[in-house]
Amino acid sequence: MKLSREDKIGILLGIFIAALIAANLLGTKITVLFGISVSVGIFAYPITFLVTDIVEEVEGKKKIKKFVYAGFVALILVMILTLVSVVLPAASRYDYNDEYKIVFSNSIRIMVASLVAFLISQFHDLWAFNFWKEKTKGRFLWLRNNASTIASQFIDTMLFMFIAFYNVTPKFTAGFVFSLAMPYWFLKIFMTLCDTPFCYLGVKWLRKE
Repeated sequence: MKLSREDKIGILLGIFIAALIAANLLGTKITVLFGISVSVGIFAYPITFLVTDIVEEVEGKKKIKKFVYAGFVALILVMILTLVSVVLPAASRYDYNDEYKIVFSNSIRIMVASLVAFLISQFHDLWAFNFWKEKTKGRFLWLRNNASTIASQFIDTMLFMFIAFYNVTPKFTAGFVFSLAMPYWFLKIFMTLCDTPFCYLGVKWLRKE
């Protein structure tokens, strides 16, 4: 089957939205990587930055704005559907309603934190990638891929952590939240550096007729 560029962009949009929703739905589980406690969403969310960098390199920032808006609408829709699903009474033969609520009942504060962090970090990534592309005259894809994503991941991590957890209990002071966020961001940097070859492969695949 021969894929046009628009077909490929549609596939990448699907991957972008799938990764975004997966990061939010699965992210309540905490695991330990290299001694750092992190959400399992760390495997899905970096894919969104990788996809936007691939598409922006080939198609420009106007196309990526559509990705961000589509992702925002998808998040809102999933959150509404999740809230409705949690609130609806369970059938008498369904024995796992309490567990269902525990898994899917994110607080409004965490939902808001996720939305705000997503919008601001993605639009920063869009701007930063374009900024470095102009500065490098279209060369050094590895530089703009990493420079834009690392900075955007910092913004995303800090915004989410502070909006979601700052002062939620007396223990969660600004210093404590910052100390939790920094190792998480360092792990994101490592994952960003690892995805650089995939950025080159993605750009090559999207450009190829």
